[in-house]
Amino acid sequence: MTWADKLDEMRTSLRSLNQAAPEMSKGFGALSKAAKTGEALDKKTLELIALAIAVADRCEPCIAFHTEALVKCGATRAEISDMLQMCVQMGGGPSLMYAAKTLACYDELAAA
Repeated sequence: MTWADKLDEMRTSLRSLNQAAPEMSKGFGALSKAAKTGEALDKKTLELIALAIAVADRCEPCIAFHTEALVKCGATRAEISDMLQMCVQMGGGPSLMYAAKTLACYDELAAA
């Protein structure tokens, strides 16, 4: 399954959850919007932080969503690689495995 397929599948699942729990969805949406409107950090930096946390927490759907956002923000492979190096330094072997997945995700989504 490609990363694009994973994104489509997750969006379908989230739509179903949003219908089942609309108030929770509205609350999370508001939180997400507020977190992305920082004053000191730009959107790309905030998304790099989010992707680093996704790698550390080993959340593949989060990796896909935030990598996609970074591609749209114009993040480079070098920027992603620098961030992933810090993830591995802080998280060791498990982060190394998810860093590799993240770079593959970036390569696929950036080429699309």
